[in-house]
Amino acid sequence: MTRIPALVPTASGLFTQLVVMLLSVALAPLFSGWLAQCRAWLSNRSAPPLWQPYRRLRKLFAKEAVLAHDASPLFRSMPYVLFALMVAAAAIIPSLSTDLPLAAAADAIALVGFFALARVGIALAGMDIGTAFGSMGARREMMIGFLAEPALLMVLFTSSLVSGSTLLPTIAETLRGQALALHPALDFAAVAFVMVLLAENARIPVDNPTTHLELTMIHEAMVLEYSARHLALIEWASSLKLFNYACIGFALFMPWGLAAHADGLAWLLPALPALLLKLAAAGAGIALLETLSAKLRVFRAPEFLASAFLLAVIGLLVGLVLEH
Repeated sequence: MTRIPALVPTASGLFTQLVVMLLSVALAPLFSGWLAQCRAWLSNRSAPPLWQPYRRLRKLFAKEAVLAHDASPLFRSMPYVLFALMVAAAAIIPSLSTDLPLAAAADAIALVGFFALARVGIALAGMDIGTAFGSMGARREMMIGFLAEPALLMVLFTSSLVSGSTLLPTIAETLRGQALALHPALDFAAVAFVMVLLAENARIPVDNPTTHLELTMIHEAMVLEYSARHLALIEWASSLKLFNYACIGFALFMPWGLAAHADGLAWLLPALPALLLKLAAAGAGIALLETLSAKLRVFRAPEFLASAFLLAVIGLLVGLVLEH
């Protein structure tokens, strides 16, 4: 039976929730650094240090911000809003435990709304200055989001068939201890989710996060005018978004290792190593997919995301057929 969180969280529960949120915020740049290392090794290049993202963030926070004269309050405030949205998402995603005070708010559809709101905000900020590349990147970003969100929703609906709920903790608790082969619908959903993860986080084959070619940029084109602390917050939020997507995937398809009860901090001993192992495997897997793939042309991205949507629909249909 699914444990229902208390309506009035205790002081211990709030402290545990704060610890989980801070761990998520701290681990996000480390996950990005590990992914960069794996990509370098697979490409037979010298790998950057694992701590490189932290060094870059410290360097950017130490610089003085330079803003355009016609930058509106929207442009100035959006890095803070974007970072806050990703932190809020990290707080409700069951990355370490399903028994947290905010577990009742961890509705998967609400999380899609969080990501959509962040996308709209950064797209508006990209168009705010009026540069050609910012507007071009904003239009491309909205096109990717328009195609990726339906596929992500279909993945979530497929997973909710198994547990009868769209709450991530409920889905994770239902699937804990079960083999993935017991739910063939989740196999299709898992492939579709990986494709959506790559598209939503500006990864190859849809986008290249390390590109310097303005005409091929999508996400990076929107943030060309940011610098110093604003750029640091955007990069940190991007790492958090990738971390959040990975943790959503773990909750939907690999919930093993999540703590069922979060009393005190003793539960961190088994839960944190399990999360680190899953992050290491996910980072290596994403790096392998990026190394083996070539970047698609912008106008081929709809075909990629349409394939993800169709796989998610097939998974949903398989789940409905097996239920009846």
